[in-house]
Amino acid sequence: MSRTFSDLVAEVHAAHSASIFRFLDRLSGDPDLAADLAQEAFVRLYRRGTLPEKPDRWLVTVALNLFRNERSKERRQRGLRAAFPDDLTPGAGPSPSDRAESRSRRAEVRSALDRLSPRDRELLLLRAEGYSYRDLADMLTINEASVGTLLARAKRSFETAYEEARRAS
Repeated sequence: MSRTFSDLVAEVHAAHSASIFRFLDRLSGDPDLAADLAQEAFVRLYRRGTLPEKPDRWLVTVALNLFRNERSKERRQRGLRAAFPDDLTPGAGPSPSDRAESRSRRAEVRSALDRLSPRDRELLLLRAEGYSYRDLADMLTINEASVGTLLARAKRSFETAYEEARRAS
């Protein structure tokens, strides 16, 4: 019995959806947005009609582009809200089940990540998801020989930003 394309996509989803969600959640700091973007990446994979050679890399690239588009849209909307302050709506606060210490640590990490350049943030979060240097180079369109150096710099930048965030809190 041969597998259908739907079966193949389901297998890719089972193998990679948790990792892609974690990456997006850490990148955005917003689990709902991360879930939406991960789902949209898989929808696009299904609509594509064929599996790429490296589906996980393809999905991360699509998810990253979706995230960047979302952030651009948010920046435009913030500009509009600043121009028309009556349109402001309250944002969702942290989950009530989060403990104070966990919230504090998450806020410090989030603050440190937000202080990094997008490339440094993406490098660290994708590496934390277990992607190889070659994968990082392909997904972020950087030279593979530079990945180690760029990661080391990103780690140092994160450590500095994290210490600053801890002192500020």
